[in-house]
Parts: sequence; structure tokens; C-alpha cells
Amino acid sequence: MADFPENLKYTTEHEWLDQSTPAVIGVTDVAAEALGDVVYLELPEVGATIEAGSVVGEIESTKSVSELYSPVSGTVTEVNSEAVDNPEIVNQDPYGKGWLFKVEVTGAGELLSAAQYAEHTGS
Repeated sequence: MADFPENLKYTTEHEWLDQSTPAVIGVTDVAAEALGDVVYLELPEVGATIEAGSVVGEIESTKSVSELYSPVSGTVTEVNSEAVDNPEIVNQDPYGKGWLFKVEVTGAGELLSAAQYAEHTGS
């Protein structure tokens, strides 16, 4: 059974976000494992206005290319340049150094608790 950090919120598209200001967003270990070795990240630009549920980038792995969805609406305040330069850290530490971007949140989409996400993934 997977163990998802309780302090985070999750989406059915396998993104997570924390409750800080600005909110930190990444992909779950379920997504990272399913993708395989992440080799490229296309992330939203700093200053971009994004909408909850919209496609804001791509994650490319040795297996596939997947769209990245925003769990919240708001303005992108920072992008994890370390992850862009070394995308393998998304696989190694998806809830830590592998975070993707930060958003000044103006609204949220449908978010799940850790328990709800575990149920959604069958973990």
C-alpha cells in the first residue's frame, strides 16, 4: 500500500500541492512510477496565469509524454529550474526536490485528501 503525505492535497490526474503560500505543485510517486524515467519537463512560465484543470505543461519519460494539469488557478511565481535541468529528480524525490512549480492561488479545482487519493489509485 502506497503512503501519501497527509499534509498534501491531490488531484485525480496525479498532481499534488501543499497548503503554503505560494502553493508548491508536483506529481505524485504514482505518476512518477507509471511514467518511468522522466527525461524532460515543460513547465509554465513565471508570471503565467493558469486555470484549475487546464494543461500547463508536459512530462516526457522514456515510455511516454503526459500532460501536466494545474490543480489550482492563479499566477505562477516560480519554476523548479533544478528539476528542468535534472528531470530525474522527479522520480527520485517527487514530494521534495522534484517539485515542479509554485502558484499564488486564486482558486482551487477538485482536490482529494491523501486517503481519498489512495482510494482513487487503489493503493
